[in-house]
Formats: sequence, structure tokens, C-alpha cells
Amino acid sequence: MTTPLQVTTARLGAPVTDADHTRGPVDAPVTIVEYADFQCRYCGSAHTNLAEVLRQRAETVRLVYRHFPIANVHPYAESAAEAAEAAARRGRFWEMHDWLYDHQDQLDPVHLSLGVEQLGLPADEIGAEVGRQAHADRIRRDFVGGIRSGVTATPTLFVNDVRHDGGYDLADLLAAVDAAANA
Repeated sequence: MTTPLQVTTARLGAPVTDADHTRGPVDAPVTIVEYADFQCRYCGSAHTNLAEVLRQRAETVRLVYRHFPIANVHPYAESAAEAAEAAARRGRFWEMHDWLYDHQDQLDPVHLSLGVEQLGLPADEIGAEVGRQAHADRIRRDFVGGIRSGVTATPTLFVNDVRHDGGYDLADLLAAVDAAANA
């Protein structure tokens, strides 16, 4: 006797809250939650495509960014996440987020400090926050939420609380958004 193969769909284990970093309308019919690592080149590719999805489906999509730094592979991922959170404390998360992805090959401490300065943020203050890991609890909370949601690699996306197991190219993401919006 054989048993049928049971397929389970991974679901988001940590609901979206007001503490999350979001882009797009709060009442959008589709919410994409992204677990990502600023130093991951695949996340960099997804970032470009997600920005285009937000542009093309501006009234349909809300993007939520959560940290999932894989420090044993990406030595600057945690400090980049710390810098993003330090910028968030000053109301500038998304500017720092975009700078980090646009400069993935420049996340070492010297270049990171220059990037902070380019954005007009206080480099000394942010450098001190990064150095003492002032935002480690926030980053850890995102990471643990990812683990509870079955995240094992970056980027991992959830579309309306269901893990997106398709590709990260623009066509796949738009198809996933359109399917979720029409569900």
C-alpha cells in the first residue's frame, strides 16, 4: 500500500505589524513580505524586480522588508542591517535600504560610512550604533520570524502570507501578484 504524497504550503509565521518596514498602500490587496540579506546578490536581483513590481502595481502591492542576514556567508550583512535600522530610527530606512542594494560591493565599514554621509545622515552616530549593535534585537526578531516561517535562504518572499516558490524575475513576480489580487 502506498500513501499519497502530501504537499504543504509554507505560510508566514510572523504577521505583518506596524513595526515592519513597508512600502506601498497599507490597504493594498497584495502584501509581499521579503526576508533578505543586504549582501546577497540574489536579493540584489530581487530588489530591482520588486521595485519594478511596486512601480507597475502601485495601487495593488505593499512590500514588507525583513532582515535575514546570513552572517556566516556574508560578513557585512549584519552591519548593513544595523545601518538600515539606524537610518530607520531617523525616518530614512528606505533610502538606506536602496543605497545598500545599489552598492552591494561596498558594504565594508569605510564604504558604509561614506554611504551614510552621502545620504546626509550623521555618520558618527550611525557608526556608533552599528558598532554597538544597537538594533540587534530588531534584526534578531526578523530573523527568528523568518525561521518560524520556514525561511532557509535569501531572498524568500511570501505573497499574502503564502511562500512564493516561483522565480524572482519580473514576469514571475507580476504573475504571482496578479494571481493573488484576483484570488
